[in-house]
Amino acid sequence: MPTFHELFGEKKSGPGGIFDPQPVTLESALVRLEPLTLDHAEALTHAARIGTIWRYLRIPQPRTVDDTRVWIRTALENQKAGTEVPFATIHKPDNRVAGTTRFMDIRREHRGMGIGWTWLDIDYQRTFVNTHAKFLMLEHAFEKWGAIRVQIKTDMRNQQSRKAIERIGARFEGVLRNHLINFDGHIRDTAMFSIIAKEWPDKKKQLQLRLL
Repeated sequence: MPTFHELFGEKKSGPGGIFDPQPVTLESALVRLEPLTLDHAEALTHAARIGTIWRYLRIPQPRTVDDTRVWIRTALENQKAGTEVPFATIHKPDNRVAGTTRFMDIRREHRGMGIGWTWLDIDYQRTFVNTHAKFLMLEHAFEKWGAIRVQIKTDMRNQQSRKAIERIGARFEGVLRNHLINFDGHIRDTAMFSIIAKEWPDKKKQLQLRLL
């Protein structure tokens, strides 16, 4: 299958140019999002050690470093295909891998994408880490890549995740019924949220206040 560049050629990316998300490092004073690699496997296996993190995720908890490597390889294959940009989330004061997140469901022709596969070590849940990470991703998506829509979805049952998404200012759009089937056979209803480009300036100001 031809790549996006083979079809449309090289043009300036970002607002007014092509929408072509590529691996990038994003950084605030306290959090760094760096491109996910197999070198993160051991640290992510440790971060994933608490089973409750995986209660609402669609794959089983990785028990070994090899399990995590399989998961990372899949993410990197999706990155190569152009549908995802995965990150390791680094807590800078500790210089420690706190978890992972990614851009996903990238729709170049519609200048849209999702943020998902976000999970954090239990030590970093309910801290500033997720807010900083989401801010960095939203800022880059809208201001550097020129996205017009960023969506975030979660298991309908996951109240902690839904509240966290609402806190960053995303609008609840509704529920996709019988949307996905989890590894354990559970048929998942998905709560869908989004932020669109015209909302971002106000949402940015609100988020910046939360980062102080």
